[in-house]
Amino acid sequence: MNPLKPWSVRIKKIKSETEDVRTFTFEAKDALPGKTGLPGQFNMVGFPAVGEAPISFSSLDNGTIEHTIRAVGRVTEFLFGLKEGDDLSMRGPYGRGWPMDRCAGKDLLLIAGGVGLAPLRPVVQTVIASRRLFGDVSLLYGARNEASLLFRKELDEWKKHIRIALSVDEVEARDGKYEAGPVTVPLRRIGINPDRTVVFVCGPELMMRFTARELLMKRVPQSGIFLSLERRMHCGVGHCGHCQQCGRFVCKDGPVFPYREVHGLPDGLL
Repeated sequence: MNPLKPWSVRIKKIKSETEDVRTFTFEAKDALPGKTGLPGQFNMVGFPAVGEAPISFSSLDNGTIEHTIRAVGRVTEFLFGLKEGDDLSMRGPYGRGWPMDRCAGKDLLLIAGGVGLAPLRPVVQTVIASRRLFGDVSLLYGARNEASLLFRKELDEWKKHIRIALSVDEVEARDGKYEAGPVTVPLRRIGINPDRTVVFVCGPELMMRFTARELLMKRVPQSGIFLSLERRMHCGVGHCGHCQQCGRFVCKDGPVFPYREVHGLPDGLL
């Protein structure tokens, strides 16, 4: 099958998560075996004559395709103008996802910032569905304020299965529900067994930079830290070169990378 050939999908459901973030549930108009994808992979989502945007899966539960999207540019703002029942095009899935096979029998630490929780949501779903296969599992999630937190109802449900610590930059009520500051605040106080812990990190790159440094100070090896990067991905298969970084293509070799592979890139972010 041609990996660049788009396929048609229909918007089944649109759910507003925050003021500028929505979760779209899609259904394929034709049977397309092999299109389900893996946690951490992405699709190119768009519309003819408008363009495409790389969007990571935010759910693969029950065989559905969900993408949680923030309106930040021409393509995503156009998508926000669509309604349930409208059609659009999609290509994928592409890229290297989260290494779930590395986590079996180990402790798993998930660290998310802002919309970075969306690509980690399928990981949480996978853990809950097969909880006995993993050791201690924790989620540290930080956002600008309470209104910016994604999947708030699900967070309450997830607490029944994994440990969760929430932090916000702007604390309105000192009720102990949220810690004040970036996600590195709860990270500093939690205990980690570095020899048996695998860490997945997703969020703004500046947040990932300081998070990775905290993890290294806790003696988590570089090989145990995985990050999901964003670059200008246009083709999804490493042909156009827009997302190339020192011989690696974020679309093809990532978007999930071990920290040791991306530490010290010329852009200086990690």
